[in-house]
Amino acid sequence: MDQKFVIVAFAGEPACFAHALLNGLDMQARGWDVKLVIEGRATALIRELGELDAPFAPLYAKARKAGLIDCVCRACANKMGALAAAEAQGLPLADEMQGHPAMARYLEAGYTVITI
Repeated sequence: MDQKFVIVAFAGEPACFAHALLNGLDMQARGWDVKLVIEGRATALIRELGELDAPFAPLYAKARKAGLIDCVCRACANKMGALAAAEAQGLPLADEMQGHPAMARYLEAGYTVITI
């Protein structure tokens, strides 16, 4: 059985976001198909974690390098003032559901959705 998960990180608290990154990297290391969607208040962390000296910045960089981040919510990144940072970091933006990424596309592709 294929293990397919999408972790949708909503929480804007850095430690919660770090757990989304840690779990995503762990699942990926186990050979599972895992994607991370950055949504809600978590989009504000994109600016902060792009700085090398920020707490959890190395973990964030590892997740980016591993291709874990599937997309960032365009509407939320814009609202949280992080759209320019997401674009500068080359993160894919999604907006197919009234400005937000649709969970349904992951469900249709057989992913189990986990929200943090």
